[in-house]
Amino acid sequence: MNARLDTRTIGLNYAQGNTSICIWAPEKRQVSVVLEEEGTSIVLTDDGRGFWKGHSALVKTGVLYKIKVDDVLYPDPSSLSQPHGLHSASCCIDLKCFDWEDQYWTNLDFSAYILYELHVGTFTPQGTFQAVIEKLDYLLDLGVNAVELMPVAQFPGERNWGYDGVFPFAVQHSYGGARGLQELVNACHKKGIAVVLDVVYNHLGPEGNYLSAFGPFFTDKYKTPWGKAVNLDDQYSDGVRQWIIENALMWFRDFHVDALRLDAVHALKDFGAVHLLEELSAYTGQLAAKTGKSFYLIGECDLNDVKYIKPHRENGYGLHAQWIDEFHHALRRAIGEPPKGYYADFKGVEDLAKAYEQAYVYNGTYSEHRKRTFGSRTDGRPGKQFVVFSQNHDQVGNRRLGERSGQLYGFEVQKLLVGAVMVAPYVPLLFMGEEYGETNPFLYFVGHSDQALLEAVRNGRKAEFKDFHDGEDTPDPILIETFTRSCLQWQLLHQGQHQHLFQYYKTLIHFRKTLAALKELDRTRVKVNKLQEEVLMVERAHHTQPLIAVLNFSATHVQVGWPFDPLAYQRLLDSSSAEWGGLGLEKEISSTSLLTLQPQSIHLYVLKSQ
Repeated sequence: MNARLDTRTIGLNYAQGNTSICIWAPEKRQVSVVLEEEGTSIVLTDDGRGFWKGHSALVKTGVLYKIKVDDVLYPDPSSLSQPHGLHSASCCIDLKCFDWEDQYWTNLDFSAYILYELHVGTFTPQGTFQAVIEKLDYLLDLGVNAVELMPVAQFPGERNWGYDGVFPFAVQHSYGGARGLQELVNACHKKGIAVVLDVVYNHLGPEGNYLSAFGPFFTDKYKTPWGKAVNLDDQYSDGVRQWIIENALMWFRDFHVDALRLDAVHALKDFGAVHLLEELSAYTGQLAAKTGKSFYLIGECDLNDVKYIKPHRENGYGLHAQWIDEFHHALRRAIGEPPKGYYADFKGVEDLAKAYEQAYVYNGTYSEHRKRTFGSRTDGRPGKQFVVFSQNHDQVGNRRLGERSGQLYGFEVQKLLVGAVMVAPYVPLLFMGEEYGETNPFLYFVGHSDQALLEAVRNGRKAEFKDFHDGEDTPDPILIETFTRSCLQWQLLHQGQHQHLFQYYKTLIHFRKTLAALKELDRTRVKVNKLQEEVLMVERAHHTQPLIAVLNFSATHVQVGWPFDPLAYQRLLDSSSAEWGGLGLEKEISSTSLLTLQPQSIHLYVLKSQ
């Protein structure tokens, strides 16, 4: 692999007076760069391995161009800017001219992250990076210290989740382009907020996908939900791997992004001697060593295989952390989700107790849903390697009606859900709007220009939910109304229970960041007991001030014998109290023999100071 740490080696890389050019197009007869306005062609030379190279003083910033491959013109697959859309000319820009002001920024240890996932297009009415900047003080007030952006690579039209991108190096123009993203990262760092970027290497969207005209970016050796797999181990795969690794390094180096969330890494089909993820993590480590900065790789993986997060010295791929859907599934079953689909594999409170201690619910045990033994044990893996949540874009948006918790559940359940996440010995993630109980859905939406593709998406969405017979139509992903219905309603923040919920979130996040028992993610000091069928006690041991959480998932009042000395502990929080908009008892009589728990509530206790 020929990736360099200090600069991109593929695509057009502006240098005043002598822009370098490198286009990967193996087995082609001729490749050239055609400047759109002048009509000038810059003929490139094949280096013998499919990389066509050259230099030119004619290519300046702002110049529009296309790549001619065997007499046919295409946008540049490594384009940094597509100002007029996927099918139009690429634009030469200079990533290195940005005047950074974050020289004093130091990335947080990943264990300290309070993640907040947001979709740029629906987070604000403007749907831009600049509008996100204007909300940073709000996020700071909430207590968030890490913003996770859903994919921002150029996609069709101006509304999309971001997973249909086909130009992974180009930042969505309607969001503000490359300069807008750099400004957002710079602003975040100045306020002490880390930036995580969601990137997609397991597939690329259909519209505007001209990659196969350049070379074998895809292979039919493997089947994936999106068709042919990205070519990571077949003939000419070296060029594809370099393209991906250079993209990841670009986000860290040229955009100062602190971490990458890697979409569906289980769909990266690679049976070569060195897996792409292992190679990517090695390059990430080299860049960190060269720059003195910390960078993280977070995988979305549903294989329950610790190989992905084990370090290289333990024969792992070296990812720093992964999302844990199983915690979400067990939590949702615990608060009453019916056992349908993948929820059918989860038993609720019992499995949630296991998730608190083991991270994976299925860790070498038989899965009825999969009809096989599934997963591996997580022994020795620290808590900071697991990201947990009660909501995220997938778990909300992949529901037919895109319902958030604010639509599905009552007020007390919403408080219980986030409480359950915050007392876990893992890194918490919030999904935009949940902190005040957003009631708008987060629906699946697209803005393709290809009419046949639009119809295919519409029919595919209907077919996916054809067995639902509740009288409601599946929202049409094509309609602008589907997108606008998914935007946050910021006015709710100042209303009644929404304001109570926001203040409750702030308090929980403050506890998470300041109480040693919650802040230190030591899985070895977590103990979970099932007090009743729907009541859990989570103990977070600590040598200075241990913490106990009691969670009642029942829809009724529950009384249990005190599972700890009530005189030695003081109540820190009762989610059902009037302070948080609930109807709970204002006082607790610790001398009684029973602990009374309001329906669907969480109670926190800390050891009294000696």
